[in-house]
Amino acid sequence: MEIPNYTQAILKALEAAGHEAWCVGGCVRDTLLGRTPEDWDVTTSALPEETLAVFGSQARPTGLKHGTVTVRTPEGPVEVTTYRIDGTYRDRRRPDSVAFTASLEEDLARRDFTVNAIALNLRGEFRDPFGGRADLKRNSLRCVGDPDRRFQEDALRILRGLRFASVLRLEEDPATGGAMERNRALLEAIAPERIQAELVKLLCGPGAGQALERHPNIPGVFWPEILPMVDFDQQNIHHCYDVWRHSLAALIETPPIPVLRCAALLHDIGKPSTFTIDTQGTGHFYGHAKASAALADAMLRRLKFPNEFRERTVRLVEWHDRDIPRTGKGIRRALRALGEEDLRLLLALKRGDNLAQDPAYWSRQWEIRKGELLLDQLLAEDACFSLRQLAVKGGDLLALGWQGPAVGAALNQLLEQVVDGALPNEREALLAYICRSGPGGPKEAPPV
Repeated sequence: MEIPNYTQAILKALEAAGHEAWCVGGCVRDTLLGRTPEDWDVTTSALPEETLAVFGSQARPTGLKHGTVTVRTPEGPVEVTTYRIDGTYRDRRRPDSVAFTASLEEDLARRDFTVNAIALNLRGEFRDPFGGRADLKRNSLRCVGDPDRRFQEDALRILRGLRFASVLRLEEDPATGGAMERNRALLEAIAPERIQAELVKLLCGPGAGQALERHPNIPGVFWPEILPMVDFDQQNIHHCYDVWRHSLAALIETPPIPVLRCAALLHDIGKPSTFTIDTQGTGHFYGHAKASAALADAMLRRLKFPNEFRERTVRLVEWHDRDIPRTGKGIRRALRALGEEDLRLLLALKRGDNLAQDPAYWSRQWEIRKGELLLDQLLAEDACFSLRQLAVKGGDLLALGWQGPAVGAALNQLLEQVVDGALPNEREALLAYICRSGPGGPKEAPPV
């Protein structure tokens, strides 16, 4: 295994000063899996003040209470943490106190999962007292020690477990999975921002659908609105899954873009509350897109998602069932309403939604592809769909006598005519049109 040179330099400096030093945690796990680590963490027998002495001006204390010193390198910061034993966790987040130890094994014993409790030194030697490498080989997620204790120390580990299962395609061993379920209510005490961060990573993992299918009750703690979807029979020939499994299947079929994956998970959340059944026994969900959008908005607010993320997600949910004509006019209107980026996301959501239905109805894939081809064509032709692209600007209308809010209204009227194909996006034609309805009655078009 190749440790980056800048991390090797830190290990060598600590060892030269007479201390033990190991890479530990996610960087070792990811390297064993053939993944590129996001960062490299080091654990050492050196006390924090000894680490500071080794690295001098390169180092700064960033968490002395918990034994952490950050060493600056040209390639980025590296956290160096002293071997430690954690005290009690009264806030379900961080230990109230830590005790430093000379034992690497005692430090590894405090960690959450065995796959994160593997250490690696400069000579390629592993310390793996809890069998993390074997668990990686069998795709198993297992707690270090007593799983109930691990989750009661820090309840966010429950959601982190689901995130690891999703991102790394692992499956919880029975004891760990059972403890996640038993302790899930502890998530109620976790800050919404921390849940949000873990949830986004979870949703973008390749195994998100499988992890959530195994444990719907866990996200159900902070999003109880999802629970009515579980096992809800749609009673409709278009669907071969219940509402929850349909939503997960749609999520799996969409690219791992956070706003898109979130929209896929929530796009049908309003179905249980809008369900009706006709005299032939067929289920319908009239108005479910609007109901889903309202629920999604409240759920995203609860977890304090950024406004832009929330608004884009809610808009995709509200539009997911809307028919967009596969015509130049239809695509231009959608472009005007959504913009290019969100229209592409909407088409991707529609594709995933369709692939999560009964295969007999996958023929809609061609209609979605036709919409994408039309979109590409219009953009290549520099089609006008926003005020920024309009050949007439506000100053042109001010010069003709328009004032105040009437200027914006007139520009939007012109844009609507262009988007609908009634007028070309040409300054002369637009000014001629607006002069016929401008303030003070019809005017002669000004010279251009």
